[in-house]
Order: sequence, then structure tokens, then C-alpha cells
Amino acid sequence: MLDARHRLFHTGFSAIAATRADRWLAPAARGRGVILTFHRVEPEAAPAGAYAPNRLLSITPAFLDHVLATLRRLGFDLVALDALPARLAATRGPPFAVLTFDDGYRDNLDHARPVLARHRAPWTLFVTADYAEGTGRLWWVELERAIGRLARVRLPEAGIDLPAADSAAKSAAFAAVYGALRAGPEQALRAAVARLAGEAGIDARALTRGLCLSWDELREAAGDPDLSIGAHTLSHPMLAKHDAWTARREIAESRARIAERLGTPPRHFSYPVGDPSSAGPRDFALAREAGFLTAVTTRPGHVFPAHRDHLHALPRVSVNGCFQTDAALRALLSGVPFLAWNRGRRLNVA
Repeated sequence: MLDARHRLFHTGFSAIAATRADRWLAPAARGRGVILTFHRVEPEAAPAGAYAPNRLLSITPAFLDHVLATLRRLGFDLVALDALPARLAATRGPPFAVLTFDDGYRDNLDHARPVLARHRAPWTLFVTADYAEGTGRLWWVELERAIGRLARVRLPEAGIDLPAADSAAKSAAFAAVYGALRAGPEQALRAAVARLAGEAGIDARALTRGLCLSWDELREAAGDPDLSIGAHTLSHPMLAKHDAWTARREIAESRARIAERLGTPPRHFSYPVGDPSSAGPRDFALAREAGFLTAVTTRPGHVFPAHRDHLHALPRVSVNGCFQTDAALRALLSGVPFLAWNRGRRLNVA
């Protein structure tokens, strides 16, 4: 079941499709290019009504194939992230699309790579170093699975005591816990999720090792000429919630760790979570200081020529697993949902 925000998005995408605004407004709304965000690629989509609060992070290989075919059909060049600065500097040429995948999930190689190879599409995989070590925590997955096992969810420190007996109740409990914890310090969030995971018998490290690529697997994948490995911090913190020393370490040492493990320093960086509450101007400056060519946020929007002066605060467009439809995809690629800042009036980098 979609929440109110998702219903609003669905209505908006449908309205854009019905009025064909994705076609007649695209020349005014679309930027020089677009950086697309993906996370997981899994063959089976969660059925409607199922308890699957993280479904927004997962698309099917079939929909990925549709995304790539649609990009080609609409005249987008598929380019590597390395090419983005030059493409922004160019005064003419077709629109471009950059494909980025966050976190380092194993299904990116198992299910996404064959589709990408078939389309001869370059892509960037942003790796969280601790996930590759098998020691990091996918806390949002821990939370989903813990509530999936529990019949009641209790977080006294957040004033939460909710039933979780069926899919609807579990979804409501997840939303309540997630909202309350995201609003506070990250240390408290991680501690609360760890407590719930322990109560539900979830092994956090086994979960990470099961879902994420190891260094050995990444070393093999790095030989693919269409793949570039980027950095996504050491432990996936929301950087803006931490002091400057911690943020600098997470950014700079993730670059050094990947260089040590894979033999080549990454040129690109992705801010975990990446919204304004998780990454801001201080963190943009730290990514530049660490030597990255570009750094990407999750602030929504296309990229415009003016972004060449903000290469460490680049917006992206998320391909959301809740909206695996042609109408949603064409709307996002048109730039129409982002018209307020895609005209260059607002770069969304402050």
C-alpha cells in the first residue's frame, strides 16, 4: 500500500503523462543531462500490499532494461561519470545520462550487470568500505527485517509502543520508528535499531555479508571496462549529523581504503542518504579536499551547465522501486517534476 506521499507522486506522474507534459515541456525543463540513482536490482518485486518498506530501493532487471531502452529511444547518450564535466562544458549536443548504483549490493553484479552489458552502458558502483569488509550495518534493512519478525515494536525513548501483527501494522510501525529515529542523532538511531534487531534475532553482520559485495568480488568486477568504482564513505553515516573530523575521515579514508584494496583511487564520491539533512556545503568542501573529481547527492534534479562550478554537489534523479512505470520514468527524464530549479534558478547546492 502506498503512503500519502507516494500517492501524490503517482497522481503527479499520471497527470504529466495524461497531459503529455513530459513531451511538450521537456525542452524547457530538461537539463544538459541527468544522473540516475539505483540501489538494488532484484528479479522479484514485492507484491502490492506486502510489508516491504524498503521497496523504493529495489527495481527489477526488466525495469532496468526498460530504463536503458527508453533512454536510448529518447536520444540520451549513456556516458561514464568521468565524462560529466566535459559534457557540462559543451554548448551543444544530445542530452546525456549517467548511471550510478549506491552501497555495493551483490545483486548489482548478479542482476544489473548483465542488463547493463547488453546495452553497452557505462556505470558507477559506489562502495561503502565497511560493507565490503563485512562489518558495516545496513540499519534500514535490519529495521525492516526486525519489524517483520516482531509482533510488537517498543521504543520507549521515542514514545513508541505499536502492534505489528500484520502487514499494515508492520508498515505503520516501520514508518513511525523510521521517522522518529531519523529526526534524532545517528548514534541513537543505530543503537535503537540494533536493540530491535537483537530482540528479533537478526545477525547484522551476516545480513551485510549476505547482501553486499566483498573486496574479492569487487576486485574481479573492477576489471570490467564499463564499470567505475566510486566511494560511499567507510560506514555509511549521514555526514551532516557528525563533526568535521568524523566527516573528513569518512570521506578521505574511504578513498584511501578503496585504493588500497582495489589498486586504484576512486575518482567519484556519493554522500550516504544524500539529502540536505545528511550532506551540506561543509561536506561538499571535504569531498573536493579529498581529491574527488565529482560527488553526488540525492537532491532531486537534472544537471545544468552551471553545475560545472558545483561538481561536488551534483543532484540525481532516483529510479524509485515504488514507481516502476513508463509514465513515472518519462516524467523524471523530462525534468518536468523538477522545473522549479531545473531552469537554473535554483541549483539546490546550499
